[in-house]
Amino acid sequence: MITASARVGNATASGDGAEELVSALLTASRALVGVSARSLARVEEAVTITQFRTLVVLEGHGDTRLNQLAERLGVTPSTALRMVDRLIAAHLVTRQENKADRREVLIGLTREGARLVREVTERRRAEIATIVAAMPQEGRQEVVAALNAFAQAAGEATPSADTAARLGW
Repeated sequence: MITASARVGNATASGDGAEELVSALLTASRALVGVSARSLARVEEAVTITQFRTLVVLEGHGDTRLNQLAERLGVTPSTALRMVDRLIAAHLVTRQENKADRREVLIGLTREGARLVREVTERRRAEIATIVAAMPQEGRQEVVAALNAFAQAAGEATPSADTAARLGW
């Protein structure tokens, strides 16, 4: 059986706080999953969290080829296609021929899809702002630096301030 200590390798054995960091991030992720779930509660009949992630990716990247979308979501193209088909049926995305290359099909957001992303993001942002306001002001910059380092280590693109504010994902 592999324990969390074993998975982080020698970092735990050397006492550098890796295990404590893993535990803190797991706890924070539970809080953020709760925020995400609550922000989607009003639209849960329209989209799942996975479908919402698809909408956010399209919002951030604009019209996208299916293979690019699948790669960005970390799923197979067939899984992405099924997701896109459901979102088309819900009138949240479009599928249209690329005018520059007719062999390509581009997936994009409809106005309704963009509105849904904005609505959910605004709720999520407001709840996170409430949580941040309850945190002590001292140390916030260190939290920002730590979270940015975590996102970078995870391979997440660091969005510009305006993109982060707009997408909230």
